Amino acid sequence: MSVILPKNAQAVIIGGGVVGCSVAYHLAKLGYTDVVLLERKKLTSGTTWHAAGLVGQMRSSLNLTQMVKYSGNLYETLEAETGMATGYRRTGSISLATNQERLTEYKRNASLAKVHGVDVQILTTDELRDKIDLFKLDDVVGGAWIPKDGKADPANVAMALAKGAKNNGAKIFEDVKVTGILKKDGKAVGVQTEYGDIQSDAVVNCGGMWAREVGKMAGVSVPLHACEHFYFLTSAVPNMGDMPVVRVPDESAYYKEDAGKILVGLFEPNAKPWAQNGIPEDFCFDQIQDDLDHCMPYLELAMNRVPVMESLGIETLFNGPESFTPDDNFQIGESPELGNFFVAAGFNSIGIQAAGGAGKYLAEWIEGKEPPCDLWDVDIRRNEPFQNNKIYLANRVTETLGYLYENHFPYHQYETARGLRKTPLYEFFKERGACFGEVAGWERPNWFVPKDLIGKVEAKYEYSWGRQNWFDFHRLEQQAIRETVGMYEMSSYAKIRVKGSDAMDFMQMICANDVDVDVGKMVYTQWLNRKGGIEADVTVTRLEVDDYLIVSGTMCLNRDMHWLKKNLPEGANCSLFDATSAEGCIAIMGPNSRDLLQSLTDTDMSNESFPFANVRNIEVGMANVRAHRITYVGELGWELYFPIEFSSYVAELIDSKGEEFSLRQIGMHTVDSCRIEKAYRHFGHDITDEDHVIDAGLGFAVKVDKNPSKFGNFIGYESVIKKKASGYEMRVMQFLLSNPGSMLYHNEPILKNGEIVGHLTSGTYSHTLGGAVGLGYVTCLPNESHEDILNAEYTIEVEGVIEKANASLKPMYDPLNSKIRN
Repeated sequence: MSVILPKNAQAVIIGGGVVGCSVAYHLAKLGYTDVVLLERKKLTSGTTWHAAGLVGQMRSSLNLTQMVKYSGNLYETLEAETGMATGYRRTGSISLATNQERLTEYKRNASLAKVHGVDVQILTTDELRDKIDLFKLDDVVGGAWIPKDGKADPANVAMALAKGAKNNGAKIFEDVKVTGILKKDGKAVGVQTEYGDIQSDAVVNCGGMWAREVGKMAGVSVPLHACEHFYFLTSAVPNMGDMPVVRVPDESAYYKEDAGKILVGLFEPNAKPWAQNGIPEDFCFDQIQDDLDHCMPYLELAMNRVPVMESLGIETLFNGPESFTPDDNFQIGESPELGNFFVAAGFNSIGIQAAGGAGKYLAEWIEGKEPPCDLWDVDIRRNEPFQNNKIYLANRVTETLGYLYENHFPYHQYETARGLRKTPLYEFFKERGACFGEVAGWERPNWFVPKDLIGKVEAKYEYSWGRQNWFDFHRLEQQAIRETVGMYEMSSYAKIRVKGSDAMDFMQMICANDVDVDVGKMVYTQWLNRKGGIEADVTVTRLEVDDYLIVSGTMCLNRDMHWLKKNLPEGANCSLFDATSAEGCIAIMGPNSRDLLQSLTDTDMSNESFPFANVRNIEVGMANVRAHRITYVGELGWELYFPIEFSSYVAELIDSKGEEFSLRQIGMHTVDSCRIEKAYRHFGHDITDEDHVIDAGLGFAVKVDKNPSKFGNFIGYESVIKKKASGYEMRVMQFLLSNPGSMLYHNEPILKNGEIVGHLTSGTYSHTLGGAVGLGYVTCLPNESHEDILNAEYTIEVEGVIEKANASLKPMYDPLNSKIRN
């Protein structure tokens, strides 16, 4: 049967699952009159129809929590709006802990929930028995109760959203497969189908487990892969009423009431990837061959946990595909490869929970041309191209499915699909006791086994919410940075070259600081959006009159390149080049760094000859090195850049001088703890596109009086002027716990005179300061004085316990920067 499609649309949505229907609904609600949704088969026929339908209230960040809270609120009102029931009920949820580490995780989550306005209660075993009498709790040490968690009928939610979208003018077509993406001048301009093309201002990939294939048609990476997801359904339970959703993550299982029966779903370790060679073309409301052998260990645990199941028996074993991403976070936003091509996919089995809010946020992103709030955790720009490799994905998702129910310990590292991106110094550091972590695929030393323990102690994490097995090694590394000298690698950091006759004017427009400096000078700066929020936190070095080097965080390469390309004025004589893999970089930091480097070069490294924020080309042994005097750890030091092939030579030469100057190899955990001691901000944690640069305490790096570029004032200029006039709304403060035995990581609530006023954005243990230290935003009155802000009692809630804290608006370590500029 022929289908007549419109020729034009404001937005074309590919995929008719719950997320695609939500995007259509919210675009229509925003007043979009020409929204078209295309579904290859039937609405909900991929994953939505067999989803569990759990709708929780809590996520790891405020904005993601607001996203899922919105979903629940929306599902409650859809029936009144559309006449279609969603089956949504607030049954509450319980998560059981069978060990103290798990209970600690719940306590920390309950503390964070207070910041987010979510009611999470920690219950004793006896209190749990009153709520879930079917469950055996003899080995349970406690649990978390969230009264407003709920569940819904997934297909009905999607159909209600679809009806609401159509009621507001959206057009939905089933049995229409998109066969290509129309592109022009680096932007998506429409789609191809067997029934003709549709020109469109925006194309939205809501393809679910097909989203990777849809992305490939556009030249866009959408890293996700389907896994087999199992659940069991018992026969009917006599006189069974409604029960809370129950999670037992230590046994990889969740339980819910389903039409008077018990449904048990699994998120097991060593999951099974599915359809590695492609999803069958005719897949529609299908299920996968079951695998009882794979499931049996978890079924036995479930029957032990709910003894009545043994007599009830299993009526159904269901196996259906769910898509997972390399880091268990969604893929949302405008793609960095193709403008006006948006993605909302990869929801890692919480698509029903997230769909309402995700559709709202993405619709607002499409309309506003920028994220409506900080969504960096789920922003598709965080991915690297290699992560779209199907073999990589098939390996990684065997772990990420089960990680949903793992204890989310601090410093966790994935173990699958590792060892892909190694610098030439990998073996050098491995021989010296490195325990590696991974960021954007890069293998980086996170901590080191001390030299005298190599071969006796394994360089491997032993996770805990308390002091982990590398705690004392971390102390030695901190001492080296602060008292002698440390060496660490920065080769994985993003490096972008901006060259051309318009390079200076372009950078002046992009950067809030003044980068029209002499050749050989470095500038610390932010890139702002029009609201004054921080899009990037970088150093910029003027290597030549028309040649700049940008150094940014390892995770930020695609984001930063996307921002530059998106804002490059038409006709500008300026080229952008990713130089990350072209140059290696070793940092030498600490009081002895000058003496160590001076022993290797004829260049005068004195403060007078080589001041802070300057760059010199020097000779280190037989290598030509570009030395940048800068620091991210708050000490005298240099970053040494060189062609990547010189990495081993330079590292070994420096190491040969190690004993003379008490050099120690340093891991990235120590780098992070030192920067927190110095109150240096970290992009993605302490500063985001939602945090105003003035509120973030970075006004010193903003120059509103600099000469404007030929392309106009820097982006965000007007917002900065307005904020300077209106005053702070919040301040970044540093906190040091009085109790040296407590640990801070991030997300702990900050209390001022007993009331919650914020939460920590970064946390670590400071051996230098003698306790756990953190950074966080505190709300304040406009123009509130430093004295008034500090003249209060500050405490931090840690695992449900209120801990006394010292607070400061200045860095507690070296507040006058005397060590850096020595």
